[in-house]
Order: sequence, then C-alpha cells, then structure tokens
Amino acid sequence: MTNQRQVILEEVQKVNTHPTADEVYGMVRRRLPRISLGTVYRNLEILSTSGLIQKIGPPSNQMQFDGKTDNHYHTRCVSCGRVEDAPVESFDKLEEAMQKKSNYSILGHRLEFLGICPVCRGKETSFRKNV
Repeated sequence: MTNQRQVILEEVQKVNTHPTADEVYGMVRRRLPRISLGTVYRNLEILSTSGLIQKIGPPSNQMQFDGKTDNHYHTRCVSCGRVEDAPVESFDKLEEAMQKKSNYSILGHRLEFLGICPVCRGKETSFRKNV
C-alpha cells in the first residue's frame, strides 16, 4: 500500500464521523500538504473497492466514507445530510434468512434510518417560535 493511501485510510478510520472526500482531503493535507484532491478521490475509491472502507451513497451531493466496515447501520438527517452510526445492534441473522429465501449468495447488507437530527430539529423549533 502506498504511503498516501495508508495515510488516507488512517485518517478515515480514526474519526467517528462519515467524511466526504473534501473533508478527507482537508484531514490528509495536515500530514501530506502536497497531496491533490484527485489523488484523495482515487484512493478513496480504491480503498472502498478493496473493502477497507465503506462508501455511503447519496442522497447528499457528495459520497461519504466510513472507516468501519463491520455490519452497522446509519442514521441520516434528511434536512442537513449529516450521517451518524445508528446506536442499534446489527441484525446479522437477517443475511442468513435472506440467503435462504432469495437463493442469493448474500455478501452483506446496509440499512439507513432517515430522520431529522437534533440540531436541525432545534432550528425548526426556533423557526416556528419566530413565525
């Protein structure tokens, strides 16, 4: 693994947030000031394809990345796009049941809960009070 790729992987894995490629670029530049945004994008794609990180797809404009690759779930704010790990246990038996019923070879699963985060909920409440 190249030094640049290793640094990108370390930066994504050390945070509990789900950074966009632009945010990863900002984090990595502290350690590798001459790295380009394109290099970060390419390496995130390679790390994702190789299973070392997880790519979390839209509804937001930009892909987000997660250094945790075990089965776990996410909560996404439909207002601001914020993504957090959901505080629930993984339903690993779900894969087994799905494989039996679908005749697919199940490789994994993803689950995302949609809601409004506390920050946006607070803004909505303040807005309503001012109307």
